[in-house]
Amino acid sequence: MKNLLQLFIILSTSQFVFAQDLTIPEDIKDHVVARVDQGFNPSIAMAYIKGDEVVYFNYGNTLLENGKPVNENTIYEIGSISKVFTTILLADEVSKGKMKLSDPISKYLPSSVKVPTKNGEVITLKHLATHSSGLPRMPNNFSPQDINNPFADYTVEQLYQFLSSYNLEQEIGSLYEYSNLGMGLLGHILELHTGKSYEELVIERIAKPLEMNDTQIAFTDRMKNRLAYGYNEELERTSNWDITSLAGAGAIRSSTSDMVKFIQANITDNDSSLNKAMKLSHEIAFTDAANNMNIGLGWHYANNDKIIWHNGGTGGYRAFSGFAKNTKEGVVVLTNSAFTADAIGLKVLGQDIKLQLPEKIDYPDIVDVDEKTLETYTGEYQLAPGFTLTIRRFGNQLTAQATGQSEFEIYATSKNEFFLKVVEASITFFANETGEIKSLTLHQGGRDMPAPKIE
Repeated sequence: MKNLLQLFIILSTSQFVFAQDLTIPEDIKDHVVARVDQGFNPSIAMAYIKGDEVVYFNYGNTLLENGKPVNENTIYEIGSISKVFTTILLADEVSKGKMKLSDPISKYLPSSVKVPTKNGEVITLKHLATHSSGLPRMPNNFSPQDINNPFADYTVEQLYQFLSSYNLEQEIGSLYEYSNLGMGLLGHILELHTGKSYEELVIERIAKPLEMNDTQIAFTDRMKNRLAYGYNEELERTSNWDITSLAGAGAIRSSTSDMVKFIQANITDNDSSLNKAMKLSHEIAFTDAANNMNIGLGWHYANNDKIIWHNGGTGGYRAFSGFAKNTKEGVVVLTNSAFTADAIGLKVLGQDIKLQLPEKIDYPDIVDVDEKTLETYTGEYQLAPGFTLTIRRFGNQLTAQATGQSEFEIYATSKNEFFLKVVEASITFFANETGEIKSLTLHQGGRDMPAPKIE
């Protein structure tokens, strides 16, 4: 019965396609089906947009077992696509003359916060919106109590402590460096400036005018009932992420049908204040000549700047949204696993990409190590001046976190040897003659990088 129901949904969608004389190419649909059937994505919900016309293609279920077939109203986490909501909110304030892109961020933060500077240059709102502030991807005091919901307990006080103690390593406005921290900080600044929460701003300024009734941060009962549950690379259930103080970096949940309204608004021309803000966000705002790339306010460019896009990812979700310049074409792709679907969206929009299934990785056998031994490995190890690797324990699980980067689980292959699943790397711990752990070596990319234990 479940397979019959899925077939009915696909056939119904196809009838909608023919009625609209708009179609998703068969090779794209075949690839989506293969990704789900071969166990990479429990579901993929996508939409192709051309002006006012929309066609949806949905395949898979909200759960691997006993789930419901997904449709255009199924809820997913959209992760970092939230960043372009953040920059549109900024652009709205700029268009209304209430903020300037050239404003230093210190103007909007409490006087007690010492914002880092570099050689007389200050970080501006534009720097945050274009990932050119010099701030790292993540703050170095980011130490979640729950690695499966890592942002939930990071506080504004910790954010302020980080800003007041951080020394910039590169010139402000010199290079593109993707920063969840920077965009989360921008969302917080908008909260301080307007006196409203980030979620209130998203709903009031974007979601409500566009009738995106299932686009917000907090789950409503209706959203929970239509949620696609997230899965990691091994198709194990993951937690939803609660992003609080850095909400502007990736906290929003939405559906394909709502995101279609968002993309349509971006490719439409009208005199609304929201449309003016969207158009401002599309303009190239920073060029990184060293990496041969352009970026708007949050939006990225591809295919010789013919495509404007942003993707997103949380623990068990990946998302893509984008549109082509001057063609009124757009695409949305949402999925509830950690396998990215970016190539699907970019190919629909005209980029020459060969669609390939993700590679299934054969990991080494994992062995059990007692918690007492694991505890001896915890601490901070110096890989280079100003760059450390922090090892922490959560029960019988160790994690590793490099300076300014996310925290990842590491898995034991022997008593003192561990590997990472997110990248091809491993770690060996070394003890002195008395059995005290004094160092580790990170093995990655053919290099062995020793790191003494400093704390």
